[in-house]
Amino acid sequence: MIGHSVKRIGYVFVSLFLMYVLTGCANSNLDELRQYVDEKKALPPGRIDPLPEIKQITTFVYEPQGRRDPFVPSEEGRPDEARLAESGISPDFNRRREELEGFTLDAIRMVGILEQSGVTWGLVKTKEGTIHRVKTGNYMGQNHGRIIQITEDKIELTEIVQDGAGGYSERQASLALAE
Repeated sequence: MIGHSVKRIGYVFVSLFLMYVLTGCANSNLDELRQYVDEKKALPPGRIDPLPEIKQITTFVYEPQGRRDPFVPSEEGRPDEARLAESGISPDFNRRREELEGFTLDAIRMVGILEQSGVTWGLVKTKEGTIHRVKTGNYMGQNHGRIIQITEDKIELTEIVQDGAGGYSERQASLALAE
C-alpha cells in the first residue's frame, strides 16, 4: 500500500515538473527569431556549383578461350607438398624449451669459452648481464637454433625457420666472440 502511494506521489511530481518546463517554452516573445528568419529569406539565393563530369569507365570482357579460370587457385602458387613431405624438417614442438630460446640472437653475445672434462662450453651473456654456459646440442634464439659447434671465436647454430610455402627449412647462423 505504501509503495503504491509513493508511486502516485512520484507521478504527480513528474507531471508538475514537466508542466513547469513546458511553460518556459511557451514564451510568446519570438520577435527576434522572426526578424532573423525574414532577413535570411530576403537574401538572394547562393550559387550551386554543377556536379563534376562523370568519366566513363572502360570495361573489359573476359574471354576464357585458352586462359585459366581466375577463381581457381593456380598451381604455380601452391607449395610442393611432396617436397615438404620429403624434407621432413620441422621443429620439435614437444621438447622442453631452454632458457636462452626466449632471447633473439641479437640479444645474446658470446663472451668466451670454457673447457671442462673434455667438454667445450660457450659462455654467452644476455642483455640483462646474466652469463650462461652452453654446449653443443643446446638450443638458443627464437628460431629453434641448435648449437652444432663451439670454437674459440664463434658458436655455430642451425636454425629451423618457416620458408613461406607452409613448411620449414634450415639456415645457418653464428654468434661471434664479442671484443
